[in-house]
Amino acid sequence: MIRPTQVAAFVIGTMLSASMVQVGFDPAKAGSSTAPSEQLLSPPVAGQAAIEPRGRVYLFRGALGPFFSRGMDHLTDKIEHAGFTASVDEFTICRLIAAKAIRQYHEDPAPIILIGHSMGGYCAVIFAEVLQAENIPVSLVVAIDPAHATHSVPLNVERFINIFLSKSVLGGGDVKPLAGYQGHYASFDLSEHDEVTHINIEKMEQVHAQLLTKIAQLARTPAKGAGETVPLRYIVPANAEIELWDSGMPVIARPGDTLQSIAASYHVPLWSITQMNKGADNTPLVPGERIVVPRHLVPLAEVSAHAPSSR
Repeated sequence: MIRPTQVAAFVIGTMLSASMVQVGFDPAKAGSSTAPSEQLLSPPVAGQAAIEPRGRVYLFRGALGPFFSRGMDHLTDKIEHAGFTASVDEFTICRLIAAKAIRQYHEDPAPIILIGHSMGGYCAVIFAEVLQAENIPVSLVVAIDPAHATHSVPLNVERFINIFLSKSVLGGGDVKPLAGYQGHYASFDLSEHDEVTHINIEKMEQVHAQLLTKIAQLARTPAKGAGETVPLRYIVPANAEIELWDSGMPVIARPGDTLQSIAASYHVPLWSITQMNKGADNTPLVPGERIVVPRHLVPLAEVSAHAPSSR
């Protein structure tokens, strides 16, 4: 028997394919023949001191974006309201916007942030690759249920976050970093969250709020961070809050430590420790054993307040 969900996926998939044909989309040459939307840059807030560079945020919708990626528009509004320059465009003009970003960066260097949903996530990685060819770093890339065809994370990306549904027909891109990647990487598979779909994953308020916080901190947060950087890959449990850590860090177990005690010491949920490390929750660890703990990157002035003093 054909399930309604299969029919819906087939219909939407057909619509997406039709839209790509209509605009003449070639993933490798996206943006070669279509003019970007005219969008004014947000003016600086009156009386605000230019203490640090304010990042430029480029957001991209997926196929049929005006219908299925409206969360990108809402997120753009929030970013602009917070005082940042932000624009949202269709993924089909990816390379045109990247060329514009290169010109802007050479005129006035500022952190670059790329956020995309579905094929827009694919675009965000292509965008980063274009900037890599110009030796331009990318402070943050966020892919939200990107297409399966999405490339690996290029080496010029300082922070990469993938939020996806591994069982998604329309997205489901499990994007991984290239060999030799030295940046911060975190992957969050929300497939166990039945309330999240490809059509609403980019509209989640808790995700928007966390991304706004990260964008606000970028200019004051060192790209390398303190200590070794460990990639994070999670399947977020159905009943767990969606918390977007930036990467993992290794800690050394002391006598009497357990995964449970380390989770409590670092104020992270136990599941985030057990998924990345082997062993029972309350079994004593071998002293000197290396345990991976998730972390948020925070401005230098706040590091001492967040790190446990006993380690």
